[in-house]
Amino acid sequence: MPRLSNPNLRRRELQGGPGGPSYGNPVQRLSPLALLIVAIVPASAQVPVLEPVTVSATRAPEPAADVPFTVETLDASALSGGPSPTLDDALRSSADFSLFRRNDSLTANPTSQGVSLRGLGPSGASRSLVLLDGVPLNDPFGGWVPWSLVPAASLSRVEIAPGAGAAAWGNEALAGVIELFTAQPAAGSGEADLAAGEFGTWNAYLAQAVAAGPGTLELSAHAFSTEGTALVAPAERGPIDVDAWSRDSGFSVRWRGPIAPGLQAVLTLRTFDEARGNGTPYQRNQSRLWAASVVLSGAAGARFSWTATAYAQDQNFEQTFSSVNAARTAETPASDQFGVPAMAEGLGATGTWADASGAATVLGTDLRQVRGETREDYSYAGGAYQDQRFAGGEELFEGLFLERTQPLAPGLFAEAALRADHWGLDNGHQRASVLSTGAILLDDAYPRRSGNELSPSAGLKWRAAPGLELHVSGQRAFRVPTLNELYRPFRQGSAVTQANPALSAEHADSAEVGADWGPSPWTLSLTGFASRLEDPVDNVTLAQGPGTFPLFGKLPAGGVGQERLNLGRVVVSGVEAAARWDPAPAWSLGLSAIAEDATVRSAPVAPALVGLQLAEVPHLNGSAGVRWRPVHALELQARVRHTGRQFDDDLNTLPLSAATVLDASVRVELSRHVDAFARVDNLTDTQVETAHSALGVFSVAPPLTASVGTRIRW
Repeated sequence: MPRLSNPNLRRRELQGGPGGPSYGNPVQRLSPLALLIVAIVPASAQVPVLEPVTVSATRAPEPAADVPFTVETLDASALSGGPSPTLDDALRSSADFSLFRRNDSLTANPTSQGVSLRGLGPSGASRSLVLLDGVPLNDPFGGWVPWSLVPAASLSRVEIAPGAGAAAWGNEALAGVIELFTAQPAAGSGEADLAAGEFGTWNAYLAQAVAAGPGTLELSAHAFSTEGTALVAPAERGPIDVDAWSRDSGFSVRWRGPIAPGLQAVLTLRTFDEARGNGTPYQRNQSRLWAASVVLSGAAGARFSWTATAYAQDQNFEQTFSSVNAARTAETPASDQFGVPAMAEGLGATGTWADASGAATVLGTDLRQVRGETREDYSYAGGAYQDQRFAGGEELFEGLFLERTQPLAPGLFAEAALRADHWGLDNGHQRASVLSTGAILLDDAYPRRSGNELSPSAGLKWRAAPGLELHVSGQRAFRVPTLNELYRPFRQGSAVTQANPALSAEHADSAEVGADWGPSPWTLSLTGFASRLEDPVDNVTLAQGPGTFPLFGKLPAGGVGQERLNLGRVVVSGVEAAARWDPAPAWSLGLSAIAEDATVRSAPVAPALVGLQLAEVPHLNGSAGVRWRPVHALELQARVRHTGRQFDDDLNTLPLSAATVLDASVRVELSRHVDAFARVDNLTDTQVETAHSALGVFSVAPPLTASVGTRIRW
């Protein structure tokens, strides 16, 4: 039978408070490997997710005590029951997790919501793969993550696997994998959440599950709105700075149930619409998205089980940019990105063979295709845009992997996996024309490129003594640059960034060694890690204004000209610690901290960067939380987050100060079905610097914010 988890086996858990365009027929371009993938999808795949197993690092259910990688789990109460206002903010309970910017999705521009694990090259493009029930959630065009799409109340748990998952998932899992698991409510049950707070903020979530044929139909909807807060620090704020408002809404329908003896199906359809103001009257963005997926799972015999997944996503993104004068009294339009249609389709399958010894073999395969194009007006002069640009392309990924887990002796487990991928870039283009006449300024078609990758991983897990577990593991991973990095130049404020269609794939070699110690009521974990990132894509500063430069044109004082280039090598190393203490049923305390160093070791394209700290990576990051439940109907939570000093630029000339933030919440159970809660974010009203421009202007996260709400369950 498939291997199931022993509920008594430990794992690192954080519970409660602690803690477009047409590109032709894509099938005509499929390689033999892709055709093989299409052929075998109905016949293999991942075993259905059954708690409390861990699946993110290996893509097959594994008892957590056997997995030789660090895997952290946040349960439902940690995601929606604590002091965090957003899902991505809740994930900061893990020190491994960070976003490209310090502010969360409440006020951050969507394009800056890229996720990083263990400081491995933060960027808007993400170097970590985020999954929702096994389906990639990263933006098809740019790689960032639409956190607002997924209400925290809809999830049962999240697994964070830093430095793992590349052999199972392939592209984008360079720094690790984060998987979100949707809850499975019983038919007839439902939930309604409503909250309101300062700055005109309110949000609502409604879900209902009903019996439908042999299965369950789940309907949910959410809406959010805020008038927002100013993004610029008070000392530099001017008349042009306005509050960063935000509004979003989404709807999800899912049916799950048996469709034949031994055959289960899950069908999901999601829609999402978001609009944001980005701190000045002109700068705004809007996203529209729909996504659908079909998951089939079953078993053949006593020891073989499979799952097959097919998904599709279609979206459009719009955004306007401006340049603000030094006095911050006026802004000049810089570009109007009036459309970014992007589509992604994929197939995935894995099959698991288990034997009586506790060993298991997993065979899996994937196919993913991404198409996208930016359409924008630029070169603003004389009260109107002068030029127009279309730029984009297509990416195709085909992968096949084999994984083996094997008990070697009592308490000793080994795991090894190997993945082979083929990737291709096609239809890359950048076309520019004069808006008034249609005259062609640029018409570049970039040659088709492709590559092959091998992603091995291996590890050992040893239960050295009662309550003591040791592990060592390593992997090699790759990431192909996004369509946004390859083809889209842009100007934001006084910074001009040029795309680079010649960017090569990134590669990372990562290793970790760790120990977990769990005598009740303590749970302690200590892990050392190191990663070597080869050819990382970075926005490299090549020019600083004032002046006129060949690649960037005219730059004002404080202006910066950058190009996306492959650096030579970045090395990230450090140590992380996690602890949990449950001294009594009413008390629980948790700690997660990471100390690391991320240094540029080689940069042939910019030798001056060698020895500098990687932008957006602090030396220290940590979170500590406490939950106190003095009586059954009352629960109080508090969390302290600390982010160390870091730099906002590749030259290490724009520092961001260290920041410590305290959040708190209280929940009162009014009845068996009704809770009331209050939450205060940034209780000490700390000014958290999120960006630092060459003109000395700081962007900041929201100040102290209070909210109240209620949750009704039936």
